[in-house]
Amino acid sequence: MNASSTFPGGLPTTIPEYLDRLRVALAGADPALVQDALYDAEEYLRSELAENPGKNEAEVIAAVAGSYGAPDEVADIYRDTEVKVQAALRTPMSPPRRSALGRFFGVVVDPRAYAALFYMLLSLATGIFYFTWVVAGASVSLSMLVLIIGIPLLLLFLGSVRVLSLVEGRLIEVMLGERMPRRPLYANRGRPWQQRIAELFTDPRTWGTLLYFVAMLPLGVGYFTIAVTLLALSLAFIAAPIAVWTGLATANVDYAGWQVVGLDGTAWGTSAEAWMLPLMLLGGVLLLFITLHVARGIGRLHGMLAKHLLVKSAQYN
Repeated sequence: MNASSTFPGGLPTTIPEYLDRLRVALAGADPALVQDALYDAEEYLRSELAENPGKNEAEVIAAVAGSYGAPDEVADIYRDTEVKVQAALRTPMSPPRRSALGRFFGVVVDPRAYAALFYMLLSLATGIFYFTWVVAGASVSLSMLVLIIGIPLLLLFLGSVRVLSLVEGRLIEVMLGERMPRRPLYANRGRPWQQRIAELFTDPRTWGTLLYFVAMLPLGVGYFTIAVTLLALSLAFIAAPIAVWTGLATANVDYAGWQVVGLDGTAWGTSAEAWMLPLMLLGGVLLLFITLHVARGIGRLHGMLAKHLLVKSAQYN
């Protein structure tokens, strides 16, 4: 039985045709999955072609059809694997919390909330780095375009931005639970290098990535400010009553309230009366739960934003 009779419609005869068939078979799948599948397939087929210099693309594809599979089979394998990946990214909730109070207080056992909170704190540093890299790289590259070295420098800069997008994607997937690509963007290597360079500039993902990195500075400042402010308020409200009840806080007649003296001699005071202390503690605990909910919500929204700007649509040219 030959390969053409084994696979309906026959096997593709070129690697670009194989990849086009694979892309069509993955229609409707997660764009990150499509990007990974196309890159893996191209790498495998071209490595087989390099190891068999005496064969053309059609012969190599027919030879590996039994081991690697036809495009439709490969698409099914990736879809099945993606189900397991998505299950691993989702935070298990056992048993399900159906009541409003259960969902509100259940956030304390959700690791995704803590990971999103950490991402908000980390985003200030990453935002400054991404913004600086893009602004400095673009300024130097564009200013050098008047010289011969300007064009390769610009291409190198855009390539580095794509590498950084993969790094950011790994952070987003691990901390925010949004499926991101694990492989670089698929590029049709069968096209002339002039056309591939032109596609780099006309690819919406290139400009979306640059926009994302520039926007990460104000977003990072905002995320960091929100996280630090909410954490500081909630922990202060919790710590103040406990300090009073445990004797760490002392009465201050001049201040007309309580004060806690730190190791460095700094006095932190509150004018709250004794009956207000339990309410402060309760408010601090509730605010801490609210902080985790806010962090988880921001994490989901940011994951969707990153997916939209960093991952190209599955409709490849």
